[in-house]
Amino acid sequence: MARTPKTWAVRTARDRTEAPVRARLLDAAEAVFARLGYGPATVADITAEAEVSRAGFYVYFASKEDVFRVLAARVRDAFLASQEVPGVDTGDVRAVARESVAAFVAAYARHAPLMPLLEQQAHTDPEARALWQEIRERPVHRHARYIRRLVAEDRARPVAEPLAVARAVGAMSVEFARQVAARRLTHAAAVRDVTAMYLHLLQVAPPGQE
Repeated sequence: MARTPKTWAVRTARDRTEAPVRARLLDAAEAVFARLGYGPATVADITAEAEVSRAGFYVYFASKEDVFRVLAARVRDAFLASQEVPGVDTGDVRAVARESVAAFVAAYARHAPLMPLLEQQAHTDPEARALWQEIRERPVHRHARYIRRLVAEDRARPVAEPLAVARAVGAMSVEFARQVAARRLTHAAAVRDVTAMYLHLLQVAPPGQE
């Protein structure tokens, strides 16, 4: 069957999104923005870092602003993905807590240099502002829904309203992730301490005492 132009266009867009070159450009852009800051960074800096031609850059991104917004969306998606914990028994609250904290701390530590720039751009760029709000709020509200489900199932008795607990755990995770990014704390130590405090806030009984 002949492929229609519309089908071809959709397939081409998907292929470009998944291309390894695109991922390399994104990694390069994140490194350049972290090193130089948003204002001084140029498309030429990004293409040099990625070892991709300028024409190759424009296959995937329209501008420096465009690649920055895509990076912001990638950070948002990384934080949301950290709450998925595939392969973990969702009935094991402690395991879910430990693995989700581990994934979030790792994701935040990886993207830590970009975070101040995302917040800064949010002041002047409406699209960046919307993404920044998603980065800050979507993981917290999803987490609060999870805690409410635990309460409804009588598997946790949090010390405060679920949204407040979710915000507290999020703030702790961010602070400990910053310590990990600065190499003042190991990832394992951060996960151990944040998880302990998280379970305390949830008021989950110790193993064998449910």
